[in-house]
Amino acid sequence: MDLDGVVTDTASLHEMAWKRMFDGFLATHPSARGEEHRPFENDDYRRFVDGMPRFDGAAGFLTSRGIALPDAEVGALAAQKDRDFQDLLEQEGAKLLPGSVSLLTALRRAGFRTAIVSASRNCSAVLGRAGLTDFFDASVDGVIAAELGLPGKPDPAVYLEAAGRLRASPERSVVVEDALAGVEAGRRGGFGLVVGVDRDGHGQELLDHGADVIVPDLAGMDVVAGPTAEGRSQ
Repeated sequence: MDLDGVVTDTASLHEMAWKRMFDGFLATHPSARGEEHRPFENDDYRRFVDGMPRFDGAAGFLTSRGIALPDAEVGALAAQKDRDFQDLLEQEGAKLLPGSVSLLTALRRAGFRTAIVSASRNCSAVLGRAGLTDFFDASVDGVIAAELGLPGKPDPAVYLEAAGRLRASPERSVVVEDALAGVEAGRRGGFGLVVGVDRDGHGQELLDHGADVIVPDLAGMDVVAGPTAEGRSQ
């Protein structure tokens, strides 16, 4: 399952960090013909950066505004966003979203293996701050993806890597995501069930991108233990 916006409320911190960085850039970058310099909005977060590796998210947003920059400058903006996120995380902490601990506890008791799959390079730090590290058997985050050369979501590579680490087949595994790129990755990877978490009224978009079912939060999910539960994964 994804981390930001699914298990922890850090998605709001990521959005704030992206907005802080992009709005500062747009306010100072000289305007050229064909470029749009209106402020970064929630819709931009969902469409271009949510669930994506930082560089890809920055590049996608800039392209949407008709702004072309050298890769080094795009990378510098992505790095600034990370610094802004670290500052916000230090100030605000990693808050748990409704149902997170109860669902993870139920999965543990039912014998399901679980993995966290996040584009964030701050995944381990967030899990540690939230006290959730021991709930997961495997982790594939932005650091591991970079080390292995795995493409980010919506490519299914990171989820397939997680399934492999859990010794589980995709068709017997469940993906839980709140990002459009994430549910698309689950669909493209051939996972048995893709659950979209819709906290802001965009459930249809999640369905359009590959979610099989929509829940408002993790409290809306039930775990049913049975003779085949052992060895399955989420």
